[in-house]
Amino acid sequence: MPKDYIPYWDFDAPQIPNTPRDASAAALIAAALTELSDYVERSTSKKYMKVVETQIRTLASPEYTAAVGENGDFILKHSTGAYPMQSEVDVPLTYADYYYLEALTRLKNKE
Repeated sequence: MPKDYIPYWDFDAPQIPNTPRDASAAALIAAALTELSDYVERSTSKKYMKVVETQIRTLASPEYTAAVGENGDFILKHSTGAYPMQSEVDVPLTYADYYYLEALTRLKNKE
């Protein structure tokens, strides 16, 4: 996993680090870890939330968040859907935005 916790399109991709990243996977992981953090021991929860914080800050950066009116009006850039078929590579994806908003909502509800 890269330091910014935005995964490559496949954890076992042989071309790492020279292969596309997947913002949709990061958004999903952030939403899931935020939820799971309530069901594990405190030390594990802290580890999960450290990953989530890094992922959300990275996804919120200009590298991954599109400017208003760009990127087909999607929020996140740089998602990968089906790399082996060369389909949906480095594109915006509906479910990336969904899980990003889900992660942000779960974080807000933890406050």
